[in-house]
Amino acid sequence: MHFYLEPGGKLSGSIRVPGDKSMSHRSIMLGSIAEGRTAVSGFLEGDDALATLAAFRAMGVGITDPDNGSLTIDGVGLRGLKAPADVMDVGNSGTSIRLMAGLLSGQAFDSIITGDNSLLRRPMARVITPLSQMGALISSREGCPPLEIRGGRPLTGFHYDLPVASAQVKSSVLLAGLYASGRTSVTEPAPTRDHTERMLTGFGYPVEVADGVISLEGGGRLIGTDIDIPADISSAAFFLVGASIAEGSDLVLEHVGINPTRDGVIRILRAMGADIETMNERLVGGEPVADLRVRSAPLRGIHIPVEEVPLAIDELPAVLIAAACAEGVTVLSGAEELRVKESDRIASMAEGLSQLGIYNTVQPDGIEVRGGEISGGVIATHHDHRIAMSFSMAALRASDRIKISDCSHVATSFPGFAALASGVGLQLEVADD
Repeated sequence: MHFYLEPGGKLSGSIRVPGDKSMSHRSIMLGSIAEGRTAVSGFLEGDDALATLAAFRAMGVGITDPDNGSLTIDGVGLRGLKAPADVMDVGNSGTSIRLMAGLLSGQAFDSIITGDNSLLRRPMARVITPLSQMGALISSREGCPPLEIRGGRPLTGFHYDLPVASAQVKSSVLLAGLYASGRTSVTEPAPTRDHTERMLTGFGYPVEVADGVISLEGGGRLIGTDIDIPADISSAAFFLVGASIAEGSDLVLEHVGINPTRDGVIRILRAMGADIETMNERLVGGEPVADLRVRSAPLRGIHIPVEEVPLAIDELPAVLIAAACAEGVTVLSGAEELRVKESDRIASMAEGLSQLGIYNTVQPDGIEVRGGEISGGVIATHHDHRIAMSFSMAALRASDRIKISDCSHVATSFPGFAALASGVGLQLEVADD
């Protein structure tokens, strides 16, 4: 499946993008090991989150089919999961495999997790190392999936200093800590998304957060609850950028999660001159939510603050499209984490920007982008959904047609992207040739 985009246009109207992917994964995982029923609304019915759902069904958890984002989970308790009959395939989902590695390390049964060709190339040593220090026994293929996790291993709580700011590694260690004897704690070099900590608290599991250290005691209980998942700021980011760069745009994004560990993209774009208004702020299930109104504005290049990078890590490909349309140079550094996503996102974005005539210089931990005139061209996504959606927005400022090849992976995080984007003014056509 390919995207064909005609140049120009503007974005206008009011839309709600799909539910937050990070929270959708965690709602299934924590709801499954809770006691009693959990009701979820706003669940993202994308391939990644559905892969997590299928994995926990394979371990004996009763989960209803999602219906317009609503589902129920009949939790089996901390020790109630059963051995799956087969290898669990989580597709393209790095979140699934890394978080599940922690949770499965504490089970009484053996398990194997695999994924698609893209996932099989992604590094897992970052979770294998700390989990092994807790007592887990995990076999891999030279540090990559499949992961074979031996059951029945006693885990011991410990303190882990994260070498790189990563919410996935932090969450994996904390989930293993639920099954460990004693206290498990993690120190972050910089704040990362805190959905795991917030959601554990929502399930009644005590978590302490102080001075950059997150800790919990093993062996507690999670109690089923109601979870309302807000719209995903990572999905909203494409539209924040698109409306910012397309003259005459005026777009409202409804019910967007603005968790302070996730809203770095808003601060970065505002620093570049974007006109983003936060409206109707409220708390929903302990998560801050707002409607975001964004209008077109002239952008300028900036040095993206290093402290904002972990708080906008998934949104940075979209930010680089804004950089391509900004006056001057935008410098991104401290973003090594982008190299181990669904693709090497630094390399993928650099390649695509060059295809569209935008001068850029790649660094080991980032990229410098000089704003300029965007031409037409052909973009390779490298099987990465965020690359596809980011370059879709570039068409709003392009001088010629853009073709984006291999967009089938967009459904992993944003089912219905093409229709929603077309509905607010993006001139996008989907074709299978």
